Amino acid sequence: MKALVPALQSHLDEGTTTLAWCWRITRADGVVLGFTDHDRVLAFAGTDFEPESGFTASEVRSGSDLSVDAQDAEGVLTSDRISETDIRDGRWDNAQVELWRVNWADPSQRALMRRGAIGQIRRGRLAFVAEMRSLAHLLGQNSGRSFQATCDAVVGDARCGADLEAAAFRGTGVVTGLSGDRSFTASGLDGFAAGWFSFGTITWSSGANAGRQAEISGHSLDGGIVTVTLLEAPVLPVSAGDAFTIRAGCDKCAETCSTKFANIAGFRGFPDIPGQDTVLRYARRSGANDGGVL
Repeated sequence: MKALVPALQSHLDEGTTTLAWCWRITRADGVVLGFTDHDRVLAFAGTDFEPESGFTASEVRSGSDLSVDAQDAEGVLTSDRISETDIRDGRWDNAQVELWRVNWADPSQRALMRRGAIGQIRRGRLAFVAEMRSLAHLLGQNSGRSFQATCDAVVGDARCGADLEAAAFRGTGVVTGLSGDRSFTASGLDGFAAGWFSFGTITWSSGANAGRQAEISGHSLDGGIVTVTLLEAPVLPVSAGDAFTIRAGCDKCAETCSTKFANIAGFRGFPDIPGQDTVLRYARRSGANDGGVL
């Protein structure tokens, strides 16, 4: 049960109320945004809650168990505060949300109703719908190490230890031609073997996507022509002449860690762990059933 400030409780007891909903959203890049369903700007706790965003919310889907409570928030993509580029850039992913009930006649009378995070975002031509999940969604996230044959570290991070800034694992190039929305040919990478940058990353240093990073699904070299294929289409179109920095990737196998990166000491997998074929083995009448390993 929530404890309300006496002034707000007295206002609720009057029967006729002047209440509004306010959402305060803190994005992963540190930007704090405020929205309200009231028809004028409300301000409290250092945040201006703007009504011009076209930001509305559905009813809260809530249960008495530990299932994740959810609420859908809809916003117009043409808003100055909510752009399709920011959504595609991932700046709204897992943004922290505070939902307030506020007396718009006196914003000091307010109550924090719930906290959560932005979950799945569905985009349309003119609007988006964002799922607002309760804090219970944290209980469903995996924690700790994964016991598997392949490595569970991110190549180049502190657990991996590989130096992706070394000349052998880092290159620079320029887009020379386009092939679809995810593939392009490039110059400057002739000295690297085919597949060297597969599963790696690319950071754009010029062009419409300057400053953004993307994952690579494929890297080929055929007849001296280098082709790079991205895992997903970039946020903004790539153009010939766009410059980038590219870093080597890893398929998480122990052999790759040893031969490509000379980093088997940093391998975070269990290559000798028994697989599913071991679990599914069974005793046969024709075999030597002496209690040993099957």
